[in-house]
Amino acid sequence: MTDYTPPKVWVWNKPSGGQFASINRPISGPTHDKDLPVGRHPLQLYSQGTPNGVKVTIMLEELLALGHDGAEYDAWLIKISDGDQFGSGFVEVNPNSKIPALMDRSGRKPIRVFESGAILVYLAEKFRAFLPAKGAARAECLSWLFWQVGSAPYLGGGFGHFYSYAPTKIEYAIDRFAMETKRQLDVLDRRLAENEFIAGDTYSIADMAIWPWYGQLVQGVIYGAAEFLSVKDYKNVLRWADVVANRPAVQRGLMVNRTSGKPSSQLHERHDAADFDTKTQDKINAGA
Repeated sequence: MTDYTPPKVWVWNKPSGGQFASINRPISGPTHDKDLPVGRHPLQLYSQGTPNGVKVTIMLEELLALGHDGAEYDAWLIKISDGDQFGSGFVEVNPNSKIPALMDRSGRKPIRVFESGAILVYLAEKFRAFLPAKGAARAECLSWLFWQVGSAPYLGGGFGHFYSYAPTKIEYAIDRFAMETKRQLDVLDRRLAENEFIAGDTYSIADMAIWPWYGQLVQGVIYGAAEFLSVKDYKNVLRWADVVANRPAVQRGLMVNRTSGKPSSQLHERHDAADFDTKTQDKINAGA
């Protein structure tokens, strides 16, 4: 490994490298003018089917499955590899230029909500679902939700980046973040040894937040690192991951704004429940 001495003042004079180098920059704000589309439903979601985006589409599909008609939504694809998140309209909804972003137009004045964890809490409180109303149960659920918010960057931006996307394999970086990822899996495994779901006996937004990252990790869906991380050792996480994956709303949520995998698993935009029909899905994808 070549020794590197940081300069006295860091200057952005070269791409950061890796698969997502074209979208990384040290400044914020829009790069171009582009209005966001608005559909006919109260909730307008602007996202892509990454683990963070999937959290919200799963939540919305779960709410609809419970019969909350007010959770009907339009899901518009934001192609992060094309820089759609830097359009002026998107930046107005999320000044941090990250997916997902939500606009709630059900009231007199539209409400913007950004950051996936905040969106989950907002929707849970709006519809009084998947988040205990008070007391120890609510505290437990929120604690695990924010555990995910604080922990996942070590998995995604840390392990996932250096193991799967970085242009150069750096042993120190991979070892450091593999160790932390396995520690996090052990935290979850011990928790799930005593509880059916993350926050206790009831499925909640904590599961919706954690599963797209850690559930899909142990199932080999993201990063292709299941063998490398010896995920077979985390039997309780694997059991939970399968239970959540088998929920019909989760399966639908996984499809929305998805741009990778088999074409039959992708629904680039979602404007109605009928869009999950294969023929309608093909039309939407062809126009995306």
